[in-house]
Amino acid sequence: MSQLFTPARTRGLLRATAAAVALSSVLLTTSCGAADESGGDAKATAAVPAGFPVTIDNCGVRRTYDKPPSRVVTIHQHPAELMLALGLKDRMVGKAFPDSAVLPELKKDYEAVPELARKEPSFEKVLDAEPELVYGGYGSAFAEKEGRSRSAFADAGIDTYLNREYCGKKKVTMEDTYDEIRTIGKIFGVSDRADKLVTELRGRVGKAAGTVEGEPEVPVFVYDSGDKAAFTAGGKSLGTELIRLAGGENVFADLDDVFGDVSWEQVIERKPEVIAIYDYAGAGNVEQKKRFLLSQPALADVPAVRNKRFVVLPLTATLVGIRSAYAVDDLARGLHPESFR
Repeated sequence: MSQLFTPARTRGLLRATAAAVALSSVLLTTSCGAADESGGDAKATAAVPAGFPVTIDNCGVRRTYDKPPSRVVTIHQHPAELMLALGLKDRMVGKAFPDSAVLPELKKDYEAVPELARKEPSFEKVLDAEPELVYGGYGSAFAEKEGRSRSAFADAGIDTYLNREYCGKKKVTMEDTYDEIRTIGKIFGVSDRADKLVTELRGRVGKAAGTVEGEPEVPVFVYDSGDKAAFTAGGKSLGTELIRLAGGENVFADLDDVFGDVSWEQVIERKPEVIAIYDYAGAGNVEQKKRFLLSQPALADVPAVRNKRFVVLPLTATLVGIRSAYAVDDLARGLHPESFR
């Protein structure tokens, strides 16, 4: 196999190593939950939505919010899209690290939020935005070696929230997506919007899954990246559940991890009929990946390669965020096109 690009293993490694760091028990007055002891908080108190204070346990960090945060920085695209889908653009003072094309209905609002960095921003860059809360998508949002640990933000009087996918729970499901949306809804005092969004996404998933119900399961190989070995989605990934809901079966569902390397010989042996290509910046574009797969003589007899059956999924559609419901529909159409005619 020729070497085209370096496999992207960050997500798998960070999921395994992400650790919860306790927040400081001292609430600084600059924190979003701090009370103004000077007596000048009557106006702010009157504006606090019903249901507060709200206490949230997040990856081992317990935090009580006396009111919704008003200045938020999101690191990684899926937290930003979730915030926007809940109508919280006015709370966002910065975003960072776009992964894929943004949903068309969110594009205008997404572009209106200042971009702090194309990758994870520095600690100082985040501080410059003066956030009350930093909402991270991958564990790398709060990488200690980069000076962005949750405790470092706490010391600066800034709260943090990490996407539940990186809280150490291995297997990820659609229920994690719905729970994530509801939790963010609680933090920002928009639980009604969160419930409505969950209902809409459940309906989207149910419609796609119902359309292909009873159809034979299609063997699917997830190709994230890699040349000498294939970096793929394992049985504990959300991708495996998305494939199942769409009427397919991940041929590496027995891989006891979220992501991992498999040999090309294993891919050949398992005879996938469709290849789901994960699309994101930094691991070669989709056309490069297709050319690579189609150019390898050893893969020529793999049904998916022979028949050129590829389904492209934005990486953000395979994560705990609003896009996963869209991915079920896209996958179902790719696996069972005849059911949608």
